[in-house]
Order: sequence, then structure tokens, then C-alpha cells
Amino acid sequence: MAATEPIDILKLGIGDAEAGLVLSAEAGWNQNVADWRYFLSHGVVYGVRDRDRLVATAALLPYSAGNAWISMVLVTADFRRRGIATRLIDACLGAAVQRNLTTWLDATPAGATVYGPLGFTPTLELRRLRLLQPNGAEAPQACSGSVDALITRDTGAIGFERNSLLSEFAARADSRIVSNRRAVALVRSGRTARHIGPILADGTDEALVLVNAIIHAESGPWLIDAVHSRSEFLDGLVGSGWNIERPFQRMRFGRQTTSPTQLPFAVAGPEFG
Repeated sequence: MAATEPIDILKLGIGDAEAGLVLSAEAGWNQNVADWRYFLSHGVVYGVRDRDRLVATAALLPYSAGNAWISMVLVTADFRRRGIATRLIDACLGAAVQRNLTTWLDATPAGATVYGPLGFTPTLELRRLRLLQPNGAEAPQACSGSVDALITRDTGAIGFERNSLLSEFAARADSRIVSNRRAVALVRSGRTARHIGPILADGTDEALVLVNAIIHAESGPWLIDAVHSRSEFLDGLVGSGWNIERPFQRMRFGRQTTSPTQLPFAVAGPEFG
């Protein structure tokens, strides 16, 4: 595909999961093939091909109460700066408008400069943290939690229900839900690290104790996408050896349809919200 050739936007199918994984791995992202299969089976994923090679993607993942997430906006290195990402985002927004959906995304700083002029407005900020091995004293062992309890708390935290997503995560063989009665978290595998989130708790201490129990009970490395305004939680993670890798800016296109009752301490990931 030459730079002057027209860009054909295609809808992708479940058979494109492995090709999508090649793109996200090139970008250094943590998604695995199960994540790609979820997007392709539960959302609308647009792509651009150069002959048989998938060179760009963007996904729209509908949730409940008129909300949807845009993510997996990826363009392979030698096809960037041709307007492909903008075209793919426009396709996602067009599909969302047809379904009367408010769209959300978690953008890198560079991405936020692109999404702002398109009409996205900033909401909360996130910080991605990574830990290679636990520091400090081992915490009391946490118990297994229920997916129903996780869904209930997550619905209050994000403002709409994501039963399908969280149930699918919890059903994976390498996932687990962990609870200490006053906090609950989902732990799942990614391509390069275990992801902890969402993390939902009554308070900062309960959230930090639960994270400490998780990292002492299994092998890392781990990732957490913490809510920036939960400053005591963020400081507690950094103080125990977690390193901040990058910020994300949550943004919304359209009206806010619901009001969360309590912010999470960490989210399910920038690709899922």
C-alpha cells in the first residue's frame, strides 16, 4: 500500500486474533490472544490490510447503559502518519453514533492530543505501575472472591454494568478473584505481566493489603493501572517498590449517562476501562 493509495477500512473477525496480537506485541502492549478474541467476539473491530498483512486496528466494545470503550488503536510502524488511526477512530465513532452510545477511551499523552480535537473531553487520570518482585513483609493471605461481588462493586465504581467482560476474565484458567472482605480484585495474565485490576475497596489500607497479599502469593511481574486521584494508594504502591511507567488520560465522547458512586483504586486496563 503506497502512501497515496486509498485506505480501505474492514471489519475483522475472530480469525484475526493472532494478527492483532502481532500488532499489540509490536507496540509492547500486554494483551494476549484471549483479549483479542474477546474484542473480536463481543465488539466491533476495524482494520486495514496491506495485501494479507494486518497493519492497523481499532476496536469498539459496547457495554451497558449506552456506553462503549474505544481501544486497540494500533498502526504498525511503517504505516504511521498516513491518517489511518484517525480513519479507524472515525469508524468506531460512526458505529457508536448509530447505536446511540457514549464512547470512552484511555489515551496516552500523545493520543490525548489527537482525541481532544475530535471532541473527546478529559475525565480522570490513570498511572500504570509495574513491579518485578515484592518488597517488604508478606501480608496475610487473601481469600477467593466471587464474580458476583466483583461485578456489584465494579458497577458502582464505573457507573454501568460489565457482567460479560468480568465473567469472561474470571472464567479464564489463569485468572482469579481475590478478596479480603473489605476489598476485591481481579488478577489475570497478559502477554508480558499479570494484571491486577479492577481493585475495589472500602479504603486505601484495605486496597494496599490486598495488593500485597496478591504479589506474595504468585509470581510476577505485575501491572496495575491506578486511579491518579487515589493519591495515598498510588504513594503506597511507589513506596513499596512499584514503578510508574506511564500516564493515561480517560476521555469521553458524548454525554455522561451514569454517575459512579465510588472511584476504583485501579481499573481493568486502559483497553477495557
